[in-house]
Amino acid sequence: MSARRSLAAVLALAALLAACSSDKPKPAALESITPQIGGRQVWQSRVDSVKFPLAVVARNDGFVVAGTDGTVLALAADDGHEQWRAQVGAALSAGVGSDGRYAAVVTQNNEVVALDAGRELWRKPLPSRVTTAPLVAGERVFVIGVDRAVHAFDVLDGRKLWTLQRPGEALTLAQRGVVMAYKDTLVVGQGARLTGVDPLRGTVRWEASVATPRGTNEVERLADLVGPASRMGETICARAFQSAVGCVNAERGGLLWTKNVGGGEGVGGDEQFVFGADGSGRITAWRTANGEVAWTNERLLHRELSAPLSAGKSVVFGDLEGYVHFLARDSGTTQLRLPTDGSPVVTAPVIAGKTIAVVTRNGGVFAFRPE
Repeated sequence: MSARRSLAAVLALAALLAACSSDKPKPAALESITPQIGGRQVWQSRVDSVKFPLAVVARNDGFVVAGTDGTVLALAADDGHEQWRAQVGAALSAGVGSDGRYAAVVTQNNEVVALDAGRELWRKPLPSRVTTAPLVAGERVFVIGVDRAVHAFDVLDGRKLWTLQRPGEALTLAQRGVVMAYKDTLVVGQGARLTGVDPLRGTVRWEASVATPRGTNEVERLADLVGPASRMGETICARAFQSAVGCVNAERGGLLWTKNVGGGEGVGGDEQFVFGADGSGRITAWRTANGEVAWTNERLLHRELSAPLSAGKSVVFGDLEGYVHFLARDSGTTQLRLPTDGSPVVTAPVIAGKTIAVVTRNGGVFAFRPE
């Protein structure tokens, strides 16, 4: 993508966000609830403010967290004690990805930086802006730019292994895209398509369109896949920005179903349901097998909900006031509500063992344990 096209993508997103933020409806008042499950905050930590997508990942028995100022740290899931800490020396535009040992972030100077238990291994320049956290898997670091070009590096020495650049949409979103692993296949979002890629050679194995872009201009036709996506066995489900939610069979690359629905945050799910909130905060559970609506919840309208986490018998969302909402996964009824620091929850909750972690805009890392 040229610098002009990258700028156009950023401006397109800014225009969309500005349009959405003007005359914003008042967030729904929170209903009084009687907790249906037990749960409490078990520890708290902190990084600098978080102004980029995906600030925390769960790996092994802990969490790896990144802050805007370039701080990266690993925290134990059981008690939050610090396992290691690093400072990459520049503000971040995306992060963090980790396989439990190695971690990677991208700086605002357009460098991908790889760490080994907090020790910097290498840093390499990138040709385009990045707003999607790297994926670290199979001793490789995979980075996807806002132009949706995919770059693969050797995690040990930073050697560039390959780049996959395909004809793309006229505009793409300057927000988190999709990059994940399925067995020995790298799965990335390119426009409205999920694409399966050979991680060794960078060649395309399959692709499936989750949405069909419609509209009279490039902005209206913007249907980029936004992260996080959700994997359940052979099924991967994702959201196309303001267009659709759909599921793909990642073994053969076939589209299973797609439903037209708005929304700008990713989805979560399990073997039975796929969960997501639309642009107004209406939560829907679709049946994973066929996309039929199982239930909807309109009690959290206009609360700018995060992408969800499916955990046990609950589906968990964060909101603009820092509340963490636990809903019954089979009915959508409210089970529990827990506070953080009052600033927005900026990424989907993640789980390691029995501990659920969220990160807020002000840099708070809060760990909860439902019972």
